[in-house]
Amino acid sequence: MRVLGQQLLLLLLLLGTAGGHGAPHDTLSCSQGLACRLLDTDMLCGMEPLGPGHGLALARLQLEPALRCTGPAACSPCLEVRLRLALPPRTNTSQPRRPESLGAPGPEDSDEAGQGSLVDGTTSSQQNVTGLLVLSGHAYASSRCVAMEVWASLARVVPSQPLGWVTFRCFEAPPGSELRVMAYTNSHGRRRLSQQQRVPDCSWPAAQAAVPQCQVPRLHVSPGPKEVVVEVQGAAAGHSYTLRLYHNQSHGAGASGRAVTTVWLETQDPPRATLCPFSNDTEAWERLWARSQLVLHASGQALTCSLSAPCDLPAELVPCWQPVPAGPCQALPGLWQPAVGQGPQEFGGLRLHPNLCVQVWSSGQVRLIQCLRDRALPGHTDDILLLEHRGNASLCVIEQGTCTPLASFTSTGAGRPGLLEQELRRDVAAGQCRQVWHPENNTGVMLWACPLHKYLRAHWVLAWMGVLLGAACILLLLLLKKEDLKDWLRSLRADYGSEGPLRGRRALLVHAAEPVAERVACALMAALRPLGLAVVAAPGGGSGVAAWGPLPWLHAQHRRALRDSDTVILLLSPAAVAAAYRWDTGTRAMPGAGHGPGPDDVLATTPCEVFAAALSCAVPALAAGNGRYVVARLEALVPAVPPVLQAAPAFPLPSKTGAFLRALAGPGRWQGWWPEPYVTVVAEELQRAVGE
Repeated sequence: MRVLGQQLLLLLLLLGTAGGHGAPHDTLSCSQGLACRLLDTDMLCGMEPLGPGHGLALARLQLEPALRCTGPAACSPCLEVRLRLALPPRTNTSQPRRPESLGAPGPEDSDEAGQGSLVDGTTSSQQNVTGLLVLSGHAYASSRCVAMEVWASLARVVPSQPLGWVTFRCFEAPPGSELRVMAYTNSHGRRRLSQQQRVPDCSWPAAQAAVPQCQVPRLHVSPGPKEVVVEVQGAAAGHSYTLRLYHNQSHGAGASGRAVTTVWLETQDPPRATLCPFSNDTEAWERLWARSQLVLHASGQALTCSLSAPCDLPAELVPCWQPVPAGPCQALPGLWQPAVGQGPQEFGGLRLHPNLCVQVWSSGQVRLIQCLRDRALPGHTDDILLLEHRGNASLCVIEQGTCTPLASFTSTGAGRPGLLEQELRRDVAAGQCRQVWHPENNTGVMLWACPLHKYLRAHWVLAWMGVLLGAACILLLLLLKKEDLKDWLRSLRADYGSEGPLRGRRALLVHAAEPVAERVACALMAALRPLGLAVVAAPGGGSGVAAWGPLPWLHAQHRRALRDSDTVILLLSPAAVAAAYRWDTGTRAMPGAGHGPGPDDVLATTPCEVFAAALSCAVPALAAGNGRYVVARLEALVPAVPPVLQAAPAFPLPSKTGAFLRALAGPGRWQGWWPEPYVTVVAEELQRAVGE
């Protein structure tokens, strides 16, 4: 009967783990070797009955974040409580003897004894221990106590080892709030365990998709020139939300005032979705800066500026030095300050100077700039800015983003570095430099604006003296070479509208009757006419040919050229070279070949054979050394001069145009150098005629 009562008691406790008076969502579980059940999940704290002093003992309290869910996306955050139980220090786990004085319960008392074992602790007839545990959870605005009953069998207990774990799930509280949990038993001299922990908020990944309060809708803002459309996306059905638009002006120095859109659930301390739609809107910032203005005030000796804008702007005021209008502005070291409000701001210790400017920097860009250049202020625009370190009294020049030591500085970008070092140091010591910045606490650096115009005047005087000396040397060299000087002066005076260098000279141009030769002859005559050379071309002659006939006219022109020492130009084109070879072959087959026929031997030659007839006149004269003959070979069409004409000087055109013109000028004129403009013009005309 005792064994049967023990089994019935254990069965009742096991069935009680799922029952009790708790809420339907509270759960209680035990580790192996323990039995437990919830008695009440919302009892009045401190009203539990006291039990014997040898019940269960609390060893450890542990809190873990958890979720209590009633659906797939209907959860709330809570804290799960885990208690580790143990036996009191003086509990005897050996087999006890039943005292005779207490008496043995009869069969009718076995059930009643089993019932009493859950309240009285250990029994004399069974090796088990029971206890009443109480958990209390206290939040800021609520508290709750939970009572539970736990039974453990001493038959399976290992000395000095814990009995097991009891897990309660769970205490709810608002997300992110603090919750204090306390655990104790109803035994005499009971030990209390207490721990405080924060309930998980919406930053917990497990709560973001499961807790409705953490599912904040998204905001989409569509800004326009006159209106802004705010769209709330992803709002959960059945929930109320608050949408608020406000202008954030709670920033400090350097932060931005901006329009902000916020939406949140109408619950206690909900998470909020905040969107600043214009923070990265470039067009909105451009419109804002376009309506802003920077004004400089030069009152007395202090520099004051005011930034006027539709609202407070995240900006910095940076004084800078601009020696050249519209040039780079060098920021003065350590003098920037944040733009605070829209009232006047003074740069204490900064003296006025025409080269001073103030820049407004925002987001790494210069938004506005104003200068004092148009004000009537002491100082010169060509002053240089010196920086002096108070610790070692060293001086350097602020230029191009760096501070150049005086030993390496040159004011004109050339010359010997350090040329003005002693002069500038003397000006600073003598008070001839104007102090632009003087710190109020006499520490750090000082800035000096030193005049440079007096050194620039001396520099230009030396430069002009050098230029005049160089010009005198050049004229002296030209006078030493008088002839070259005359040629140079003559070339400066020469142009195509005045008398040319070949004025008074005449030439007879003989060419073959083919298109390329005729084009070159026309181009050559046109190019030589401005030089003063009178050129007659054959075949051609105009009215003279009509009256005389081609060959008699040619012989007459040739005799005149020999008589007056005129130049005969033989233009070699492909047809002319072929005629020369035919003429050479024909004369060798005739008796007395080598002398060529006389002027009157060939009278029936056609106009197409004028060049061959000219050879009959020229070759005997060349053999006798009479006359002035020049061969002009079109180098692009004729590779070499025929043997019959190799006695005359030949010039490939247009590459040797200069030598060709010197040959036309004759000996003693323009030796060694020909005016380059004439050579270029004649060569270009010949090249164009051959290319056509």
